[in-house]
Amino acid sequence: MKLIIGLGNPGEKYSMTRHNAGFLFADHLRGRRGFDDFKTEKKFSSLISAGMIGTEKAIIVKPETFMNESGTAVRSLIDFYKLSPSDIAVIHDDLDIIPGTFRTTDSSRAAGHNGVQDIIGKLGTQDFFRIRIGIGKPVDVLKVCMPSHDYVLGAFSAEELTKLEAAFPEIETALTDWIKR
Repeated sequence: MKLIIGLGNPGEKYSMTRHNAGFLFADHLRGRRGFDDFKTEKKFSSLISAGMIGTEKAIIVKPETFMNESGTAVRSLIDFYKLSPSDIAVIHDDLDIIPGTFRTTDSSRAAGHNGVQDIIGKLGTQDFFRIRIGIGKPVDVLKVCMPSHDYVLGAFSAEELTKLEAAFPEIETALTDWIKR
């Protein structure tokens, strides 16, 4: 069994923000693969959707903790299902990657992403599969630097959202390849 964890913040206020790129991909994957509707699982502080990818049972997870406490939900799921960190894929936004692109890694530091840092801290390892979805850095024509916190909690522009959604099929392929390994 594999856990596919899309990171984001719960609530309508955050639904279309850059920090919720992982949630948006989780919604895409659930719909494309015909998984069950998301259901609240309080014992995991998460929304859960189960299905199959090829011959592998998979659970798509959207933690209902806020981003900075994502590790709590992930740890509870790993413990309950008796999985190892090598059985999880974490999908999240990344400021250092161009919008519409992504990168994968099997082991990497958090690089300033607080949700990923919390997962690493709760699991005691950085050795798990990650898909880092590019959201780019803030661009300000007035040369005034927007804090990263404000940028990631800002809504996607129509152009950014189009680029993000266009990358989803390729991200899905990378995830499927990881599951098949």
